[in-house]
Amino acid sequence: MKILVCISHVPDTTSKINFTNADTEFDTNGVQYVINPNDEFGLTRAIWFQEQQGATVTVVNVGGPETEPTLRKALAIGANDAIRINATPTDGFFVAKQLAEVIKSGAYDLVIAGKESLDYNGGMVPGMIAGILGYNFLNSCIDITVDGTNIKAVREIDGGKETISTSLPLIIGGQKGIVEEKDLRIPNMRGIMTARTKSLNVVEPIAVAINTKAVKFEKPAPKSAIKMISPDNLDELINLLHNEAKVI
Repeated sequence: MKILVCISHVPDTTSKINFTNADTEFDTNGVQYVINPNDEFGLTRAIWFQEQQGATVTVVNVGGPETEPTLRKALAIGANDAIRINATPTDGFFVAKQLAEVIKSGAYDLVIAGKESLDYNGGMVPGMIAGILGYNFLNSCIDITVDGTNIKAVREIDGGKETISTSLPLIIGGQKGIVEEKDLRIPNMRGIMTARTKSLNVVEPIAVAINTKAVKFEKPAPKSAIKMISPDNLDELINLLHNEAKVI
């Protein structure tokens, strides 16, 4: 089984976020980047398939040379090889088209992507890839079993879980639950050294029309000061909730 894991290169949640050029561009100075958490859960599950069923695992991302340390970390975790599509990920459709081309040319059986990235939270790329290629698609996946070309998977839905039977080729949007945080792999020294010798192929992007662009970024409004109200002063509490907070 050939597995492709899509990796997003995203800012660590502890990074301080700022914007430049009149708030039209993200300021990368001082920002630490990591593997998108949903993608890391999916990568770990792919490594399980590698260890238990002899699958080969390739990781891929759309990005410039600055994303290669993130791909190298994925190789150190256990992926067999990596692909970097040499382009700036301008929007979800552009990324999906680039990834679809790699999937088609590589004839991958199972494609694991995070259901959404930590930075933009678009949640659109896995479904778009499936639509472009005509593959089966399962989002919010929290468990998956492969038996030949047959798939049994569980996805999270409002108010519960749903068990689904489907078949390969398949695109999934994974999340926490497909493995747990305790199952995530921390690269050891052997893995880091081995990753240096593994193949990281750079491919040029296909031509795709850019349909959207970021016009401006804006930070959330800072939290206002807390007002303490005496528990005996219910009239004042109701007044503030109604006229100031406007929640009742």
